[in-house]
Amino acid sequence: METKDVILGLRTKSGMSQDELAEKVFVTRQAVSRWENGETVPNTETLKLLSNLFNVSINTLLGAPRKLVCQCCGMPLEDELIGRNSDGTLNEDYCKWCYADGTYTYSDMDDLINVCVPHMAKEGFTEEQARAYMKQLLPKLDYWKRYEELSDGGQFEEFKRKLVKEINDLHIEGMPRVEKLNALVGSYVNLAYRLPSGTEVRFLDDKTTYLGTQLE
Repeated sequence: METKDVILGLRTKSGMSQDELAEKVFVTRQAVSRWENGETVPNTETLKLLSNLFNVSINTLLGAPRKLVCQCCGMPLEDELIGRNSDGTLNEDYCKWCYADGTYTYSDMDDLINVCVPHMAKEGFTEEQARAYMKQLLPKLDYWKRYEELSDGGQFEEFKRKLVKEINDLHIEGMPRVEKLNALVGSYVNLAYRLPSGTEVRFLDDKTTYLGTQLE
């Protein structure tokens, strides 16, 4: 799909006129018309505004010329899986699990492998195959190649350790000891609860990444 078709489709899906879209991204209606006719394409800054407005990646706006892959875990990236910078913009280099609100969530390659292996096992890999594949793949990804430059020096891991200690210090009766916390995307854990009135409610934000774990 070409950029002109992507923009037209997103605009009409959102119920906006060309004038309304132009106002939101600070251009003229004629500029929007030229995009949708294929005469021109938005410049870099306007693409960023369109990305934020429609909640899609710039890659999608350009017709998906690149195959996006998380540069921390190697996961193929769809728009809904892309992590966000601290200002809320999409970061097309990482998934929501590895990068949330401008923070890298993994500083230990083995921890990441331990999280990924059970999911890969559901896709037909044996545990041995999954571990071997990840150990070969991860060192080739940009985050791990530039770890010393990109990492926070273990600050986030220290925050998680303190949080685990605080949770365990509550000594909640019947609750197993928490050993570690992982990044959990809101849309995967935001379960619906039915109120006595019959109304279903959700208490989390689907677009937010949380820290959590599964206790048995």
